[in-house]
Amino acid sequence: MSNNRIMGLNNARELLDVLIRAGLIAVLVMFCFQIFHPFMNIVLWSVILAITLYPLNQKLAATLGDRHGLAAVIVVILGLACLIVPMGLLGASIADSVQANMHTMQGRTFEIPPPPAVVQTWPLIGEPLFSLWTHASENLSWVFSQIAPHLKDLSRTVLTRLAGAGAGIMVFVLALFISGLIMAHGDSGQRTALAIATRISGPEHGPGLASLCTATIRAVAQGVVGVAFIQMVLVGIGLVVMGVPGAGVLALLVLLVGIIQLPTLLIITPVVLYVFFRDGVGVSSIIFTVWLVLAGLSDNVLKPLMLGRGVAVPMPIILIGALGGMLSSGIIGLFIGPVLLAMGYQLFMSWVYQPPPVTTSESGTADPGKPLD
Repeated sequence: MSNNRIMGLNNARELLDVLIRAGLIAVLVMFCFQIFHPFMNIVLWSVILAITLYPLNQKLAATLGDRHGLAAVIVVILGLACLIVPMGLLGASIADSVQANMHTMQGRTFEIPPPPAVVQTWPLIGEPLFSLWTHASENLSWVFSQIAPHLKDLSRTVLTRLAGAGAGIMVFVLALFISGLIMAHGDSGQRTALAIATRISGPEHGPGLASLCTATIRAVAQGVVGVAFIQMVLVGIGLVVMGVPGAGVLALLVLLVGIIQLPTLLIITPVVLYVFFRDGVGVSSIIFTVWLVLAGLSDNVLKPLMLGRGVAVPMPIILIGALGGMLSSGIIGLFIGPVLLAMGYQLFMSWVYQPPPVTTSESGTADPGKPLD
């Protein structure tokens, strides 16, 4: 048997060994992913919270004599307070609104005022709208018979969404506890993350990769999710104090609109018009309007402070991440999606604009075309 044939057989065996090992690793990764997949959202959200809150944990631990565990417990308690108090108020508002609407429907105390005469003069839709409105105001039972089938389907959808939101809040609470454990061992976690990044990108680019991921997560979590949560709390306080029906639902809509990077004035403007229509022009209405407008425009001040810390993520990336995360993972994906997509975008763009390695040729001049040996 010739040497070439022996070398060919050896190469074939080595290639077969590599393929078998790669196949076994792929099967192992697949099974590990299937086992880990139910907990993926919780773990991702825990890591995002831990990275976002870790600077606060470090400052608090320094004041407590480097007691990182106690600092993590305090941060988790503060996070729960910031979550439970607004959500409790908004949940009570939602329950009161639903109960009031149920009493109104059951007692048949709901009334539709007759249309103003000017409606009849509107072009195209004036006549049919005026007749339909008049019929509805005179015969309320006909209105209930027409909208009852639609309300049944709508109520089922609303209850499903509310259940998803409740599950998302439970996931957030659990993730907050897990993030406390991660922050309590933040030094070892930081070394592990640096080792993983170094293993992926090498010792030259590994620390930069880890720093970029950390900065992106903190900037997006604070500048997008954090700002939207602050706006929700501010707007929710104004709605609850003013006694606006459905204040909890409206505040949640402000949170969703803020995360997907739409102006919160889309929610605030109809509410302000409703308050002026209900209460008229007065001191309370004017103060309420100023409060809501300032709360709605607060993102113009908060976002440059929180989102502009070392990273520049285009708003379409945040929008796609929020919508895609919500469609794929529900309400919790609305928070995780922008952070992960922004991090992926930053990593991709840093790879695109990464300068080629520069070496020195034998003549002593720089040769950017040859990699380092």
